[in-house]
Amino acid sequence: MKYLFTIIIGGLLFSACDNGGDKNTRGSTADTGRLAKATDKPTAIATHNNPAIESEPVNNRIVLTANDRMQYSDTLFKVKAGEKISLKLTNIGKMPKNSMGHNFTLLKTGTDITKFASDGMRFRDRGYIPPAMKDSVIAHTPLVGPGESAQITFVIKNKGYYDFICLFPNHYGSMRGKIIAE
Repeated sequence: MKYLFTIIIGGLLFSACDNGGDKNTRGSTADTGRLAKATDKPTAIATHNNPAIESEPVNNRIVLTANDRMQYSDTLFKVKAGEKISLKLTNIGKMPKNSMGHNFTLLKTGTDITKFASDGMRFRDRGYIPPAMKDSVIAHTPLVGPGESAQITFVIKNKGYYDFICLFPNHYGSMRGKIIAE
């Protein structure tokens, strides 16, 4: 009986979390997915084999916000490879930096995101970047607290798909996106 109860509850939870199979929102945080759908902007999860990505404009000036719900304002950007990219990250949340700080960390293609973020949790004093994997980082901002911003400039040399995440412990699961360099 206890086993049956567990299966029923698990099934209810699974169906409550289902987004109805909408390929444009699957894999993103719920609010970010709805925002992308409402603006007809594809989410990061839907980049490969998605004809809508062709209409995404190339822009090497990125403005990004992060909030107390562990969400970035956008999860997909298209930039020109080999040219300077400027990025401004602003934390629009209200929670203290030591409990809800955010950053932007752009990783090289092929980096194991889970391993990178998990290993980095032990290195608060290094911005949560694990020393053994520091060569996997293309660019990153420092952690920003409520009302704070950070600006960086960087270049993505090669065309391709690049992941970005927030390195504050346990944020990378929902705070992630892609930059497409063409």
